[in-house]
Amino acid sequence: MQNVPEGDDAPRPPSRASTPAPRRRRGPGACLLIVLPGMVTLGGVFAFVSLVGGGAAVPQDGTPGQAESAVSNVDGSYVPWPRRATADCMGVTPALLAAHIDQLSGWQSDGAGLSELGVARFTDAGWKKWGRDDDGNGRSSPHDEVDAIMALGRQDCSLSKQMTGLRTKGTVNGDLAELTLAAYAVGVDEVARAGGVPSPARLFVAEVKKRLPQYSTLVERNPEQGSGQAADARMQAPVATLYVTSPFGSRAHPLTGVTKLHTGVDFDAPQGVQVSAAWGGVVEFADMTPAYGYRVVIDHGTVDGKRLQTTYSHLSALQVSTGQSLSTGQAVGLAGSTGLSTGPHLHFEVLLDGQYTDPMAWLANGG
Repeated sequence: MQNVPEGDDAPRPPSRASTPAPRRRRGPGACLLIVLPGMVTLGGVFAFVSLVGGGAAVPQDGTPGQAESAVSNVDGSYVPWPRRATADCMGVTPALLAAHIDQLSGWQSDGAGLSELGVARFTDAGWKKWGRDDDGNGRSSPHDEVDAIMALGRQDCSLSKQMTGLRTKGTVNGDLAELTLAAYAVGVDEVARAGGVPSPARLFVAEVKKRLPQYSTLVERNPEQGSGQAADARMQAPVATLYVTSPFGSRAHPLTGVTKLHTGVDFDAPQGVQVSAAWGGVVEFADMTPAYGYRVVIDHGTVDGKRLQTTYSHLSALQVSTGQSLSTGQAVGLAGSTGLSTGPHLHFEVLLDGQYTDPMAWLANGG
């Protein structure tokens, strides 16, 4: 059986305790009923101004003027911002960003120290790099929740992009969200040296992911939920015969004995067999890597708003170059056993917004 080492898929612990029940109140008197509408209006104005720092320009997320409900520890006026901060970010969802802030501060600014400021706990140096006046109130401050949400989103998305590059080259393996959180906790270089989530970062990653269920309603289209496949998105087989030698899912690695996620499907493919693009797109990467050998990554654009990619690894030869546009079925390379491989085969992956999905569900004649 031919196999290839792939990344870890850490367990997701349960969420924290639920919100306490509200206290019972007595009904209003006659006088209160007369003045109550004006008090509510003024109270709502003062509460909103205090929350958004005096004039936040809240993005319209859906119907103009639509009010947002609070989500866990996130006030309703802040709900659109995690979505905006991660709108173009692969691997970091609004829920993950909210859970990250929850882990850092519990969404409380007043507990911050002199060196770590606001709900996102930025240092002065970190704020200088990532902070902006995103709420439009005339100042850039880590104590403005909207500014802090957007700044941490920029930082996490930058780390996600770096992790994507390292994972594409085979330098690191694992879940993109976990790699991103690990890079935040211990630095990009430490993750690269470990080839995945290093031990010192595992507790932090687990604590953030434990909080994810609380913020699931922040995610309009979460690639980690459901089947992760559009109904009409069917791919062509990358090799003529789809004989699976190692399926997608958890397995013990044949060389190291370590049990972890096998991030794609291994198809039996003799040396030199033609490998073709499962779908049309643009070549994002085509080069030699230490673990994957000759590897091709194709970007297929978006499906239902999610970025779709396929990968082809352990090739004996490349037939495409980075930046080249391909049509479905066009040659990408020849099967082989380069990199960390036990014999000739094709390791084929399908990624949706940076998350590994079962390739067999995407193939027209494979699922």
